Amino acid sequence: MVALGAAARGGGPADGMRVRIEVEVPSDVRYIEKIVDLVARQCATLSFSPRQCSLNVPVALSEALSNAILRGNREDPAKHVRVRAALDEVELVVEVADEGSGFDLDNQHDPTSPEHLEDEDGRGIFLMKRLMDSVERFTDGGNVVRLVLRRT
Repeated sequence: MVALGAAARGGGPADGMRVRIEVEVPSDVRYIEKIVDLVARQCATLSFSPRQCSLNVPVALSEALSNAILRGNREDPAKHVRVRAALDEVELVVEVADEGSGFDLDNQHDPTSPEHLEDEDGRGIFLMKRLMDSVERFTDGGNVVRLVLRRT
């Protein structure tokens, strides 16, 4: 299911415009690129910087989606991932929800430290925290990661 809604008010193309996106997909990594492209295109429409549209959003959202599909839902095709995004001229807020049991966002190791350089996990959350203004985790009928990026 994909829902896309927009409301505009005011002068220029991005002035006062708000976009909401809601997508629900099975736990299949083939959906990641399509969802990332959809959100990144809307960021460009609302005049987020080229760096945010081509680096921050794609990398952080790809990591959140892959974690939800691979770790949260364990690639179970019977389970779904829900993405809700809200954008306006100030910020992007994306929530990625899976059907997993969750994890401790604050208890992650630093993948750049010498003892963890060869670890295969922990880089996604590290990247999300570096590329977004805020990363939160909470439970709402499943595990939810909220990413917030303010427009520069």
